[in-house]
Amino acid sequence: MNKIKIKTKTNSYQVIISKNITEFISHEIQGRKVMFIVDKKAYLFHKNKIDTILNKVKGNCSVVFLESHEKNKSFNSLNQILQKLIEANFHRDSILIAIGGGIVGDISGFAASVYMRGIQFIQIPTTLLAAVDSSVGGKTGINFFNTKNIIGAFHQPQLVLTDTTFFNTLPKSELICGVGEIIKYAFISTPAFFDFVSDNLKKILELDYFVIDRAVAESVRIKAAVVKADEKEEALRKILNFGHTFAHAFEVDTNHKIKHGQAVIVGIACALFMSKNKRLINKAEFQKSFDLLKLIKPFISVADLNLSNIISVMMRDKKNRNGRIKFVLSKSIGEMLIDVEAKNSEIEKAIKSAVKFFSK
Repeated sequence: MNKIKIKTKTNSYQVIISKNITEFISHEIQGRKVMFIVDKKAYLFHKNKIDTILNKVKGNCSVVFLESHEKNKSFNSLNQILQKLIEANFHRDSILIAIGGGIVGDISGFAASVYMRGIQFIQIPTTLLAAVDSSVGGKTGINFFNTKNIIGAFHQPQLVLTDTTFFNTLPKSELICGVGEIIKYAFISTPAFFDFVSDNLKKILELDYFVIDRAVAESVRIKAAVVKADEKEEALRKILNFGHTFAHAFEVDTNHKIKHGQAVIVGIACALFMSKNKRLINKAEFQKSFDLLKLIKPFISVADLNLSNIISVMMRDKKNRNGRIKFVLSKSIGEMLIDVEAKNSEIEKAIKSAVKFFSK
C-alpha cells in the first residue's frame, strides 16, 4: 500500500493506493448523504467490487450511472447530476464519490465544485489514465463547443482511492492511454524515473503488480510536487501539459477517434521535433527521448489529420495568451521550457514529422 500526501493552498488530501480501498471509505462518509457517480462500463466489469463500495453506505445514498465517452462530458450530464442532487435534497455537508475513468471524475468534480458553491468529493479511478492523471490535482470540467475541458473549475478532492486491480479488465488501448501520461512524467521529472519507465515499459503494459504500483505511485508523487508548487497553473504546473497542446487538438480534429493517452504520446513526439527544430534540445537528448517513444510506437495509430483545423483548435487552447499558441518544449530529460511560441509553419512541420515517425 502507498499513501501520498497532496498539499495545496486550498486543501490537503491523501492518495491511497491499495487492493482494499473499501476500508478507507467508511470514515469519510459516516453520517453524510452520499451520491455515487458510477461509470457504467466499470460497473459491468467490476460489479461485485463496486457493490461492496456502494454497500458501505446505508440509507442516505443515491447512484447515477454514466456512459464514459467524450460526448457525455457535457452540460447534459452535468444537469443530470445536479438535478439528482437537488431532488435528493443534498446539502453542503454531503459528498460526491466518482467511480470510473477521467470523464466520470471530471464531470463529478465539476458538479461538486458548483453545487451549493462547492461540496466535497472523492475520486476512485478505475483506469490507469485517471489514476496517474485526472484524479489528482483538482482540475475538473466539461467539453463545450467542440473544445476539450473549456468549462470547469479547480476543485481538489477530499480523498483519492486507487485499486490497481481495476486495471486488469482494461483493453490494451486503454492501458496505452495511461502509459501515455506515465511517459509524460518520465520526460518532465528525473532521468532516474525516465530510465525506470524505459526499462519496465513491457511490465507496465503487462500490469506486473509491483511495477504498476510503483509507476502509479511515482507518477502521483511527481504531479503532487508540481501541484503543491503551483495549484492553479500560473507557472510550473504548465509542464504537466507537455505534449497536450498538440494532443487535445488531435482529439478534437479526429472526433476523439484517437484516445487521450495515445494523442499525448503523438503530442510528445511533436513537441520533441519542435524542440529539435528550434535547437533547444541537443542530439543526444533527442535520441534518448525517442528511444522511449520507439518502445510504445507499435501501439500507436495516427489517423488522417487536418493541419489547418488542428491549428484552429489550438487557438482555443486555455493556455494561450494574447492570441498566441503556447507550447511546453524540452531541453533535456527533466528540463522543460514553458510558454514557447511557434509559427504555424513550425507547428505543421513538427506534426508532419511525428506522423511520419508513427507511420513507418
